[in-house]
Amino acid sequence: MSVKLDIQAIDLSYDKQTVVQDFSMQLQENHIGCLLGPSGCGKTTVLRTIAGFERPEKGVIVIDGQAVSDHQRHLPPEQRHIGMVFQDFSLFPNMSVADNIRFGLRRWPRSEQQQRVSELLKLIGLSDRAKTYPHQLSGGQQQRVALARAMAPRPALLLLDEPFSSLDADLREQLAREVRDILREENISAILVTHDQHEAFAMADEICVMHEGRIQQQDSAYNLYHRPANRFVADFIGEGVLIPGQVANGKVQTELGDIEGQVPEHCKNGCKVDVLVRPDDIIHDDNAPDSAMVTDRAFRGSEFLYTLRMSSGLELLCLVPSHHNHEIGERIGIRLDFDHLVVFPQNSSLAEG
Repeated sequence: MSVKLDIQAIDLSYDKQTVVQDFSMQLQENHIGCLLGPSGCGKTTVLRTIAGFERPEKGVIVIDGQAVSDHQRHLPPEQRHIGMVFQDFSLFPNMSVADNIRFGLRRWPRSEQQQRVSELLKLIGLSDRAKTYPHQLSGGQQQRVALARAMAPRPALLLLDEPFSSLDADLREQLAREVRDILREENISAILVTHDQHEAFAMADEICVMHEGRIQQQDSAYNLYHRPANRFVADFIGEGVLIPGQVANGKVQTELGDIEGQVPEHCKNGCKVDVLVRPDDIIHDDNAPDSAMVTDRAFRGSEFLYTLRMSSGLELLCLVPSHHNHEIGERIGIRLDFDHLVVFPQNSSLAEG
């Protein structure tokens, strides 16, 4: 499989303040990548740099084997054959749905324009709304029109900047899956920028978690959750707590008992560590010897997310089927069920594994 986008060690600063530092990533042909991170981490700046709106101070950006930005050249956005979808959709209010989609095809022959618009209207499920105006559509329908307009000229790469942020939370994940299916149908490579991990999980093949202008980990959603590279990724992805422990003979001794798993080579016997405990690592078991008090609970339909406190004061999170309805102040039996052991030395920083 060929490489669609190759970013090699780019740096970018504003007013002498570094925003992106030593950033490198690759995106394979027909794949969907994601830049995921909190506000201010540099992800939108990276997207603008790929698009050509910003010029990096060092490093190289290559699209389809052509350097579009390096120390010698900087192709302007209109020469990069890139499509963009923004969070505010930016649809033309005085144009119909069909004319919005047709906007980027003005240099195509009229017959080809009509054929392409019809293809995309069918693909986004809005063939019957071709003459409708944007204000007559729902937010999700407007987003699909914005996507179709960006895809119409068959760009080499599609960039999506927080495209679902203005929509209801319940709609975002569903629409992310729909957009993923549409992009795959069209064989379009894309990069999504978001701060919402559920959107990233629903849409992307590979995710770059960013913090302070750097990639902390580029991986699948599964590995980001179960095998985080450092404390930042462990905290940002999913939910969980870090509990203290000590390495002893290939195991980690904790208040909850000995935990077996692959201990990092640099963690020798006696090494003090913090163990990542996810809510799905704690099993509610009335017959377990250990118990904890429910201090908070969040109903999630099929499950409760309980916050539990051990007698020592240690707090844990636990996912429990919702027919186990326990009140705050109750004690429930718990036991560990670990599949992935994730530990960090107690003196390590956020960005250290």
